[in-house]
Order: sequence, then C-alpha cells, then structure tokens
Amino acid sequence: MAGTTTRPRPAVTLPQTDKPRRTGRPRRGGAERPAWSERPSLPAAIAKGLVLAVICLVVLYPMVYILAVSLSDQNDVAGNGLLLWPKHWSLESYRTILAGGLVTRALIVSILVTAVGTVVSMALTVLTAYSLSRTRDVPGSRFVLWLVLGTMFFSAGIIPNYLLVKQLGMLDSYWSLIIPNAVNAFNLVVVRNAFMDLPAELFDSARIDGASEWQILRRIVLPLSKAVIAVVSLFYAVALWSDFFSAMIYLNDTAKWPIQLVLRQFVLQGESMTQLASNPNQPLPQPQTLQMAITVVATLPILIVYPFVQRFFTKGILVGAVKG
Repeated sequence: MAGTTTRPRPAVTLPQTDKPRRTGRPRRGGAERPAWSERPSLPAAIAKGLVLAVICLVVLYPMVYILAVSLSDQNDVAGNGLLLWPKHWSLESYRTILAGGLVTRALIVSILVTAVGTVVSMALTVLTAYSLSRTRDVPGSRFVLWLVLGTMFFSAGIIPNYLLVKQLGMLDSYWSLIIPNAVNAFNLVVVRNAFMDLPAELFDSARIDGASEWQILRRIVLPLSKAVIAVVSLFYAVALWSDFFSAMIYLNDTAKWPIQLVLRQFVLQGESMTQLASNPNQPLPQPQTLQMAITVVATLPILIVYPFVQRFFTKGILVGAVKG
C-alpha cells in the first residue's frame, strides 16, 4: 500500500559453538581429506624411514648370516665366529646333503606330501564351503557349520588323535601327515564367506539355463574366487611344509621323514651328521655349515612359491570384509 514503510529486519546472529575447526585439506567437491591421508612432515618421514630400516635389518640379518655360513669354506667357519660375507666360497655343504642321502629323500617327501596334501585339502574345503554357503538348498547346513566352528575351540588332544590314526591303519604312512589335518576350520569359513559374497543372481540365471550344481561350482564360483583360493592354498601348503610334529608322532621309519623333521633332529637336537651323507666313510664339512645348508634347503621352496601368490594376498584376505 502507498504511504507504508517497511521496517528493517533485525540481524540474526548464530550461536557460536566450541567445536574445533577442521584443518584437513579440502578434496575435490569441497569435502575434507582425513588426517591419515595428509602428507607427513619431513621429520615424521625420516622417523618412519629409520624405523623401517631397523626392522628390515633385524629381519634380514639372520637370513644373510645363515646363507653366508652355508656358502663359506669350513676353515673360515672354524676360524671366524661371525660371517656376513663368505671369504672363500664353497658349495661342499650342499653337495653333501644333496648327494642322495637323508636330506634328499626328506626333501622329496616334503614336496610330495605338500603337493598331494594341498590338493586334497583344497578339494575338501571347496566342496564343503560351497555346500555350507547354500543354506537354503542344503538341509542341515547350519548344523554342520556349527560343528565345524566347534573344532576351532575344542580339540580331542594328542592321544585320541594317535589312537584314531592307529585304528585307521595310517601309522608310519604318508597319509598320517595329510588326512588328520586335511580341513582347517578357519580356512573353510573364509572360503565359505567368499562364496556367499557372490551375487545370487548368477546362480539363479545358471539354474534357469539348466546348469547343475557341479557346473555352477566349476564354471562360475571357482573362476570368480581365484584370489581366495590362491591364498588358502598357500596357507595349506605352508602348514604342510612346516609340520614336523605329525611326522615325529606317526612316522617311525627315518626314510619317510620330511625335511622339517630332519631340520629339527640335526639342527635343534644336534644329532650325529654321519646320516646326512650318502657314503658313511665320506668326510663331512663343519657341522655348522651343514646345519645352515639344511636350513636354506628347507626354507627355499616356500620363498620361491610366495612371489607367484603374493598378488592375490590383498584381495584374498579382504574377501568378505566389505559389504555393499
């Protein structure tokens, strides 16, 4: 209306809060980066580098020492208490233990047991995990899953396991190193969770096309689960390769010993080294060089296999950790 005037509105002041202001750098779009994504300062970077260098030295020193002693001449080992670089290179220790004696047989046994055991363990684990992941299609799968989880907390013990292996006729047999520990409950749960993370639409569409459960497992589930299968296979292989306790309990014939039991008997227990040579009258190098050579031979196969499986580790370990 004419002649009327509008009054100015009073200024509104927002109440101030005591919340501290964020100091993170803004991302694209206005969002702020978290503190851990900021580039560290120069002193922090130097401190981190020093800590990592010390850790690397602590880890690498025993490996370098063992390798240097195993490649050194026996006179240098007898005269020097500490070797980090061989003065006179020699492969006599490796020629002695790999000349067809006990170490050679033990190495072949460990390779065969690890290869066969990994295949058996992965076959049983994959088949059981696939069955337990189909809770709607397999009756009683939840009850079986609880039984599997129960083995993670309760164990029968050494004596019942020994009596069971004896009743099954597996004493002094290679199967005693494979069958009792064929399925690990933790690995089974990891593989089952990986199978359950796969989209259900894939299974439904495959069934509509007439695919059987075996075809679904072979053509859909396994190709999509290569990472977790590779990681779990490595877990089984390392466990089988490193196991000496089962061989110590179930094997009486020294010709059937795996490399880890030989390593324990001749390196830790300090038994006579004369059994390591193929010829009993053959003069042996220094016991320390033989011990270090056995250690290198027992460690080398896993170090060779690990780089081929390393690229699957990040993806395989994080399977099932993120839901979305």
